[in-house]
Amino acid sequence: MMSDEEVVPIEMRAPEGARVMEIDWSDGTSTRHPHVVLRGFCPCAHCQGHQGPIQWAGDFEGASLDITSIEEVGSYAVRIAWGDGHATGIYTWRHLRALGPLGEGSLDDARNARFGR
Repeated sequence: MMSDEEVVPIEMRAPEGARVMEIDWSDGTSTRHPHVVLRGFCPCAHCQGHQGPIQWAGDFEGASLDITSIEEVGSYAVRIAWGDGHATGIYTWRHLRALGPLGEGSLDDARNARFGR
């Protein structure tokens, strides 16, 4: 059995115009990531303020939820660029994996979630 540290994405899908990114992981699982959840939990310093756990950073809509590019960062993360120009969040595999279950629940549950760094 793989630990979460060893699990990596083998395929990411974020079709233009979609509002959900899907990830297939090396352990055979798949996760769905609504863009509102990805953007709401942007891990960048601007959104999170470098203090405490990663928490909900705000409600977004329109172009703020359009993914314009996804760029690999080393072998551990991706940088997501959003339609409103925001592009400083580096989403580690660990962070994306932790966000996965939020794609299956309610947005209210997502807003109340917290994640360690």
